[in-house]
Amino acid sequence: MTVLRTKINKNRSGIIQDEITEDLLSRSLQYLKAGYPVHFTGPSGTGKTSLALALAKKRKRPIMLIHGNHELNNKDLIGDFTGYSSKKVVDNYIRSVYKREENVTETWQDGRLLEAVKKGYTLVYDEFTRSQPSTNNIFLSILEEGVLPLYGTKLTESFVRVHPDFSVIFTSNPEEYAGVYQTQDALLDRLITIFIDHKENHREAAILCKKFDIEKREAEAITALVAELRKACKDSGPSLRASLMIAKLAVQEGIPIDGTNTSFQRLCVDIVGHQLSRCLETEEPIKKAEEMIIDACHNLDANEK
Repeated sequence: MTVLRTKINKNRSGIIQDEITEDLLSRSLQYLKAGYPVHFTGPSGTGKTSLALALAKKRKRPIMLIHGNHELNNKDLIGDFTGYSSKKVVDNYIRSVYKREENVTETWQDGRLLEAVKKGYTLVYDEFTRSQPSTNNIFLSILEEGVLPLYGTKLTESFVRVHPDFSVIFTSNPEEYAGVYQTQDALLDRLITIFIDHKENHREAAILCKKFDIEKREAEAITALVAELRKACKDSGPSLRASLMIAKLAVQEGIPIDGTNTSFQRLCVDIVGHQLSRCLETEEPIKKAEEMIIDACHNLDANEK
Protein backbone atom coordinates (compact mmCIF):
# COMPACT_ATOMS: atom_id res chain seq x y z
CA MET A 1 0.00 0.00 0.00
CA THR A 2 1.39 3.38 -1.05
CA VAL A 3 1.44 6.00 1.66
CA LEU A 4 0.88 9.54 0.42
CA ARG A 5 2.22 12.45 2.36
CA THR A 6 -0.45 14.98 3.28
CA LYS A 7 1.63 18.05 2.50
CA ILE A 8 -0.75 20.65 1.07
CA ASN A 9 -0.04 24.11 -0.26
CA LYS A 10 -2.05 26.86 -1.84
CA ASN A 11 -0.39 28.50 -4.84
CA ARG A 12 -1.04 31.93 -6.24
CA SER A 13 -3.81 30.67 -8.51
CA GLY A 14 -5.95 29.86 -5.45
CA ILE A 15 -6.04 26.11 -6.04
CA ILE A 16 -5.12 23.92 -3.08
CA GLN A 17 -2.57 21.34 -4.21
CA ASP A 18 -1.24 18.08 -2.89
CA GLU A 19 1.75 16.25 -4.31
CA ILE A 20 -0.30 14.37 -6.91
CA THR A 21 -1.75 17.64 -8.21
CA GLU A 22 1.67 19.29 -8.25
CA ASP A 23 3.07 16.39 -10.26
CA LEU A 24 0.16 16.56 -12.71
CA LEU A 25 0.68 20.30 -13.25
CA SER A 26 4.43 19.84 -13.64
CA ARG A 27 4.00 17.15 -16.31
CA SER A 28 1.33 19.15 -18.11
CA LEU A 29 3.53 22.25 -18.16
CA GLN A 30 6.29 20.25 -19.86
CA TYR A 31 3.83 19.10 -22.51
CA LEU A 32 2.82 22.70 -23.20
CA LYS A 33 6.45 23.78 -23.42
CA ALA A 34 7.03 21.04 -25.99
CA GLY A 35 4.22 22.50 -28.09
CA TYR A 36 1.45 20.02 -27.30
CA PRO A 37 -2.01 21.15 -26.15
CA VAL A 38 -3.29 19.56 -22.93
CA HIS A 39 -6.83 18.24 -22.50
CA PHE A 40 -8.29 17.58 -19.03
CA THR A 41 -11.40 15.40 -19.18
CA GLY A 42 -13.50 13.72 -16.51
CA PRO A 43 -16.69 13.95 -14.46
CA SER A 44 -18.18 17.26 -13.43
CA GLY A 45 -16.88 18.67 -10.17
CA THR A 46 -13.39 17.14 -10.30
CA GLY A 47 -11.62 20.50 -10.61
CA LYS A 48 -10.72 20.42 -14.31
CA THR A 49 -11.24 24.15 -14.86
CA SER A 50 -9.27 25.05 -11.73
CA LEU A 51 -6.43 22.80 -12.90
CA ALA A 52 -6.49 24.38 -16.36
CA LEU A 53 -6.32 27.90 -14.93
CA ALA A 54 -3.56 26.93 -12.49
CA LEU A 55 -1.60 25.40 -15.36
CA ALA A 56 -2.16 28.46 -17.53
CA LYS A 57 -0.82 30.76 -14.79
CA LYS A 58 2.36 28.72 -14.61
CA ARG A 59 3.15 29.84 -18.18
CA LYS A 60 3.24 33.46 -16.98
CA ARG A 61 1.45 34.66 -20.11
CA PRO A 62 -1.89 36.50 -20.38
CA ILE A 63 -4.82 34.09 -20.20
CA MET A 64 -7.86 34.04 -22.45
CA LEU A 65 -10.86 32.00 -21.24
CA ILE A 66 -13.53 30.68 -23.61
CA HIS A 67 -16.55 28.64 -22.49
CA GLY A 68 -17.88 26.11 -24.98
CA ASN A 69 -21.55 26.23 -25.96
CA HIS A 70 -23.62 25.05 -28.92
CA GLU A 71 -24.13 28.60 -30.22
CA LEU A 72 -20.41 29.42 -30.40
CA ASN A 73 -19.35 30.09 -34.00
CA ASN A 74 -16.49 31.43 -36.11
CA LYS A 75 -17.60 35.03 -35.61
CA ASP A 76 -17.26 34.59 -31.85
CA LEU A 77 -13.81 33.03 -32.21
CA ILE A 78 -12.34 34.98 -35.12
CA GLY A 79 -14.25 38.25 -34.97
CA ASP A 80 -16.62 40.25 -37.11
CA PHE A 81 -17.40 43.68 -38.46
CA THR A 82 -19.37 45.27 -35.63
CA GLY A 83 -20.56 48.46 -37.29
CA TYR A 84 -19.53 51.51 -39.27
CA SER A 85 -17.49 54.61 -38.60
CA SER A 86 -17.81 57.79 -40.65
CA LYS A 87 -15.70 60.86 -41.15
CA LYS A 88 -17.05 64.13 -42.53
CA VAL A 89 -14.97 66.95 -44.01
CA VAL A 90 -16.62 70.32 -44.73
CA ASP A 91 -14.77 73.00 -46.70
CA ASN A 92 -16.41 76.43 -46.71
CA TYR A 93 -13.42 78.73 -46.61
CA ILE A 94 -14.56 80.35 -49.86
CA ARG A 95 -17.97 81.90 -49.33
CA SER A 96 -19.27 80.98 -52.74
CA VAL A 97 -17.99 77.36 -52.62
CA TYR A 98 -19.34 74.62 -50.38
CA LYS A 99 -17.56 71.25 -50.36
CA ARG A 100 -18.47 68.25 -48.24
CA GLU A 101 -16.82 64.80 -48.15
CA GLU A 102 -17.93 61.78 -46.15
CA ASN A 103 -16.01 58.50 -45.79
CA VAL A 104 -17.69 55.45 -44.25
CA THR A 105 -15.65 52.40 -43.19
CA GLU A 106 -16.59 49.16 -41.42
CA THR A 107 -15.30 48.56 -37.89
CA TRP A 108 -13.64 45.21 -37.20
CA GLN A 109 -13.56 43.57 -33.73
CA ASP A 110 -11.14 40.68 -33.09
CA GLY A 111 -12.66 37.53 -31.59
CA ARG A 112 -11.12 36.04 -28.47
CA LEU A 113 -9.38 33.23 -30.30
CA LEU A 114 -7.90 35.58 -32.87
CA GLU A 115 -6.66 37.91 -30.14
CA ALA A 116 -5.05 35.02 -28.25
CA VAL A 117 -3.42 33.63 -31.38
CA LYS A 118 -2.03 37.00 -32.49
CA LYS A 119 -0.69 38.02 -29.07
CA GLY A 120 0.58 34.66 -27.79
CA TYR A 121 -1.86 34.21 -24.92
CA THR A 122 -2.60 30.98 -23.09
CA LEU A 123 -6.10 29.95 -24.16
CA VAL A 124 -8.25 27.94 -21.74
CA TYR A 125 -11.11 26.44 -23.73
CA ASP A 126 -13.45 25.25 -20.98
CA GLU A 127 -15.94 22.45 -21.79
CA PHE A 128 -15.04 22.66 -25.46
CA THR A 129 -17.18 19.62 -26.34
CA ARG A 130 -20.30 21.70 -25.68
CA SER A 131 -19.44 23.56 -28.89
CA GLN A 132 -20.36 21.99 -32.20
CA PRO A 133 -17.56 19.95 -33.87
CA SER A 134 -17.82 22.14 -36.98
CA THR A 135 -16.89 25.14 -34.81
CA ASN A 136 -13.96 23.33 -33.22
CA ASN A 137 -12.57 22.33 -36.64
CA ILE A 138 -10.78 25.67 -36.70
CA PHE A 139 -8.32 24.30 -34.12
CA LEU A 140 -7.05 21.68 -36.59
CA SER A 141 -5.29 24.33 -38.66
CA ILE A 142 -3.99 26.06 -35.55
CA LEU A 143 -2.47 22.89 -34.08
CA GLU A 144 -1.25 21.34 -37.33
CA GLU A 145 -0.23 24.18 -39.67
CA GLY A 146 0.25 26.93 -37.11
CA VAL A 147 -2.22 29.25 -38.82
CA LEU A 148 -5.69 30.56 -37.97
CA PRO A 149 -7.90 30.68 -41.11
CA LEU A 150 -10.04 33.80 -41.31
CA TYR A 151 -13.15 31.99 -42.52
CA GLY A 152 -16.12 34.05 -43.64
CA THR A 153 -14.48 37.45 -43.22
CA LYS A 154 -13.92 40.25 -45.73
CA LEU A 155 -10.39 40.85 -44.49
CA THR A 156 -7.66 41.01 -47.12
CA GLU A 157 -5.61 38.33 -45.36
CA SER A 158 -6.84 34.74 -45.57
CA PHE A 159 -5.12 33.61 -42.37
CA VAL A 160 -3.05 34.73 -39.38
CA ARG A 161 0.09 32.96 -38.25
CA VAL A 162 0.02 31.63 -34.70
CA HIS A 163 2.26 33.50 -32.25
CA PRO A 164 5.08 31.24 -30.99
CA ASP A 165 4.00 31.79 -27.36
CA PHE A 166 0.40 30.77 -27.99
CA SER A 167 -0.78 27.65 -26.18
CA VAL A 168 -4.16 26.04 -25.52
CA ILE A 169 -5.61 23.98 -22.68
CA PHE A 170 -8.90 22.14 -23.21
CA THR A 171 -11.35 20.77 -20.64
CA SER A 172 -14.36 18.54 -21.23
CA ASN A 173 -16.95 16.32 -19.59
CA PRO A 174 -17.52 12.72 -20.76
CA GLU A 175 -19.61 12.19 -23.90
CA GLU A 176 -22.38 10.63 -21.78
CA TYR A 177 -23.22 14.05 -20.30
CA ALA A 178 -26.19 15.98 -21.68
CA GLY A 179 -25.33 18.74 -24.15
CA VAL A 180 -21.94 17.27 -25.06
CA TYR A 181 -20.95 16.60 -28.67
CA GLN A 182 -18.69 13.78 -29.78
CA THR A 183 -15.28 15.21 -30.60
CA GLN A 184 -13.71 14.49 -33.96
CA ASP A 185 -10.79 12.03 -33.80
CA ALA A 186 -8.62 14.36 -35.87
CA LEU A 187 -8.68 16.92 -33.05
CA LEU A 188 -8.28 14.42 -30.20
CA ASP A 189 -5.23 12.95 -31.94
CA ARG A 190 -3.48 16.30 -31.56
CA LEU A 191 -4.14 16.61 -27.81
CA ILE A 192 -2.53 15.04 -24.76
CA THR A 193 -5.65 13.92 -22.91
CA ILE A 194 -5.44 13.37 -19.15
CA PHE A 195 -8.38 11.88 -17.26
CA ILE A 196 -9.26 13.72 -14.05
CA ASP A 197 -11.33 11.63 -11.65
CA HIS A 198 -12.71 12.30 -8.20
CA LYS A 199 -9.95 12.45 -5.61
CA GLU A 200 -9.53 9.81 -2.93
CA ASN A 201 -11.37 10.58 0.31
CA HIS A 202 -8.25 11.54 2.24
CA ARG A 203 -7.18 13.99 -0.48
CA GLU A 204 -10.59 15.64 -0.56
CA ALA A 205 -10.59 15.74 3.25
CA ALA A 206 -7.21 17.50 3.24
CA ILE A 207 -8.68 20.19 0.98
CA LEU A 208 -11.61 20.72 3.35
CA CYS A 209 -9.27 20.98 6.35
CA LYS A 210 -7.19 23.60 4.60
CA LYS A 211 -10.12 25.69 3.37
CA PHE A 212 -12.33 25.68 6.45
CA ASP A 213 -10.02 24.87 9.35
CA ILE A 214 -12.03 21.85 10.51
CA GLU A 215 -10.69 18.72 12.16
CA LYS A 216 -9.45 15.87 10.01
CA ARG A 217 -12.08 13.55 11.47
CA GLU A 218 -14.87 15.94 10.50
CA ALA A 219 -13.51 16.48 7.00
CA GLU A 220 -13.19 12.75 6.41
CA ALA A 221 -16.77 12.23 7.62
CA ILE A 222 -18.07 14.68 5.00
CA THR A 223 -16.00 13.33 2.10
CA ALA A 224 -16.82 9.72 3.03
CA LEU A 225 -20.53 10.58 3.09
CA VAL A 226 -20.41 12.20 -0.36
CA ALA A 227 -18.25 9.41 -1.80
CA GLU A 228 -20.72 6.78 -0.56
CA LEU A 229 -23.68 8.58 -2.15
CA ARG A 230 -21.71 9.05 -5.36
CA LYS A 231 -21.70 5.28 -5.86
CA ALA A 232 -25.42 5.40 -6.69
CA CYS A 233 -24.73 7.61 -9.69
CA LYS A 234 -23.18 6.28 -12.86
CA ASP A 235 -22.40 9.56 -14.58
CA SER A 236 -22.75 12.81 -12.62
CA GLY A 237 -23.04 12.19 -8.91
CA PRO A 238 -22.21 14.55 -6.04
CA SER A 239 -18.63 15.78 -6.23
CA LEU A 240 -16.05 17.65 -4.19
CA ARG A 241 -18.21 20.74 -4.68
CA ALA A 242 -20.89 19.13 -2.51
CA SER A 243 -18.33 18.37 0.21
CA LEU A 244 -17.09 21.96 0.11
CA MET A 245 -20.63 23.33 0.40
CA ILE A 246 -21.49 21.07 3.34
CA ALA A 247 -18.28 21.99 5.18
CA LYS A 248 -18.64 25.73 4.53
CA LEU A 249 -22.25 25.93 5.67
CA ALA A 250 -21.69 23.69 8.70
CA VAL A 251 -18.87 25.95 9.88
CA GLN A 252 -20.71 29.17 8.99
CA GLU A 253 -23.97 28.18 10.68
CA GLY A 254 -22.39 26.35 13.63
CA ILE A 255 -23.92 23.00 12.67
CA PRO A 256 -22.12 20.04 14.29
CA ILE A 257 -20.56 17.70 11.72
CA ASP A 258 -22.29 14.73 13.29
CA GLY A 259 -24.23 12.05 11.44
CA THR A 260 -26.87 11.87 14.18
CA ASN A 261 -27.51 15.60 14.25
CA THR A 262 -30.79 16.45 12.48
CA SER A 263 -29.55 19.86 11.32
CA PHE A 264 -26.52 18.25 9.72
CA GLN A 265 -28.74 15.62 8.08
CA ARG A 266 -31.03 18.33 6.68
CA LEU A 267 -28.04 20.27 5.37
CA CYS A 268 -26.79 17.19 3.51
CA VAL A 269 -30.25 16.49 2.10
CA ASP A 270 -30.61 20.08 0.84
CA ILE A 271 -27.21 20.07 -0.85
CA VAL A 272 -27.03 16.54 -2.25
CA GLY A 273 -30.67 15.45 -2.45
CA HIS A 274 -31.69 16.79 -5.86
CA GLN A 275 -28.54 15.65 -7.64
CA LEU A 276 -28.77 12.21 -6.09
CA SER A 277 -32.45 11.87 -6.98
CA ARG A 278 -31.64 12.34 -10.66
CA CYS A 279 -29.52 9.21 -10.55
CA LEU A 280 -32.24 6.98 -9.09
CA GLU A 281 -34.66 4.96 -11.17
CA THR A 282 -37.59 4.68 -8.79
CA GLU A 283 -41.15 5.98 -8.50
CA GLU A 284 -40.29 8.52 -5.78
CA PRO A 285 -36.65 9.47 -6.40
CA ILE A 286 -36.64 12.54 -4.13
CA LYS A 287 -37.99 10.60 -1.16
CA LYS A 288 -35.58 7.72 -1.85
CA ALA A 289 -32.62 10.12 -2.10
CA GLU A 290 -33.50 11.67 1.27
CA GLU A 291 -33.69 8.24 2.89
CA MET A 292 -30.32 7.26 1.42
CA ILE A 293 -28.66 10.44 2.69
CA ILE A 294 -30.01 10.06 6.23
CA ASP A 295 -29.00 6.37 6.27
CA ALA A 296 -25.51 7.35 5.10
CA CYS A 297 -25.31 9.91 7.92
CA HIS A 298 -26.26 7.26 10.49
CA ASN A 299 -23.72 4.84 9.01
CA LEU A 300 -20.99 7.44 9.45
CA ASP A 301 -21.81 7.75 13.12
CA ALA A 302 -21.92 3.96 13.52
CA ASN A 303 -18.53 3.56 11.82
CA GLU A 304 -16.96 6.11 14.15
CA LYS A 305 -18.18 4.14 17.16
